[in-house]
Amino acid sequence: MPKPRNPENKALPSRWRYKHGAYYYRAASDARHVWDGKTEFRLGKTLHEAYRVWADRVEAHTDARSMAQLLDRYALEVVPAKAPKTQESNQISMRRLRPVFGDMPIIAIKPRHAYQYRDRVTRKHGPASANRDLEVLSHSLSKAVEWGFIDRNPIKGQVRKNSIPRRERYIEDWEIEEALTVASPMLRAYIVLKLLTALRRADLLRLEVSDLGHDGIHVKTSKTGKKLIIEWTGELREAVDAAVRARPKDIVPWLYCTKNGDCYVKEDGTANAFDSLWQRFMKRVVDKTKVSERFQEKDLRKKTASDMGLFAAQKLLGHTTSATTERHYRITAEIVKPHSLLKEN
Repeated sequence: MPKPRNPENKALPSRWRYKHGAYYYRAASDARHVWDGKTEFRLGKTLHEAYRVWADRVEAHTDARSMAQLLDRYALEVVPAKAPKTQESNQISMRRLRPVFGDMPIIAIKPRHAYQYRDRVTRKHGPASANRDLEVLSHSLSKAVEWGFIDRNPIKGQVRKNSIPRRERYIEDWEIEEALTVASPMLRAYIVLKLLTALRRADLLRLEVSDLGHDGIHVKTSKTGKKLIIEWTGELREAVDAAVRARPKDIVPWLYCTKNGDCYVKEDGTANAFDSLWQRFMKRVVDKTKVSERFQEKDLRKKTASDMGLFAAQKLLGHTTSATTERHYRITAEIVKPHSLLKEN
């Protein structure tokens, strides 16, 4: 869960801070060259001065003509509003995009340039990295349309991303039973609650006791912001009770917490302590049970989606359409009836 902002910073724009009697802007790593290479740029003592310096600095990068100027503005205005992990990913992509496209005029970008870039990055960094870079390139060009620099995005709908086979690991029921025999009480409660709710790792680890309402578990999904109330059942209450009992600290807001009582999910969206815990758990599973193939934490969400009816799975996973559920999460074969050659009398 993101760290709450100090009271004096709550009304300030994103990435602004008031400290030591002045206002500062904390620059994203990919945009520090815009802010004289500084991590924190001093805007001024008064709010009026800070806004004036901010406006002057941003205005200098709003009349974009080159891709470097466009990426500067994109880094300043668009990236800071994204989730921490997405910001980090975007910054990595922009560091790769700048040397290739930076000197090119925005109007000179053609689909062939994007294809050449895709193939080059795929060879060097892999297909997933190339796809993420193309997403940043395309989105920045869409913002260029919005900001009036070009009339249309030259690569949107024109450039295909790499096709990446989806992960097909389905966890059998017996594998879950085996894994639970070597799981700690906390992980046992986590796995059961994950299978019942299909919540993403970040949403499950950020659950607070206050989210347990009289009508069910109240969740606002981190990826889409969709609000869900997962209704109580006997199984769900037992799983939550087990999670509460397994907490190393009982006077903390989190349903799952570290030994120190902290949330597993850090401000930047990472959960390294939990990831390490899961890897050690998987080693025990393979070493001490009949399970021979590891499974990932996110495979549990796919198992739930595959074991339920499509419509029910769509609702539980918080998807707008069943097509998303079908395409990305349901990995078991569909059972169909054969055609009959028998003729009715």
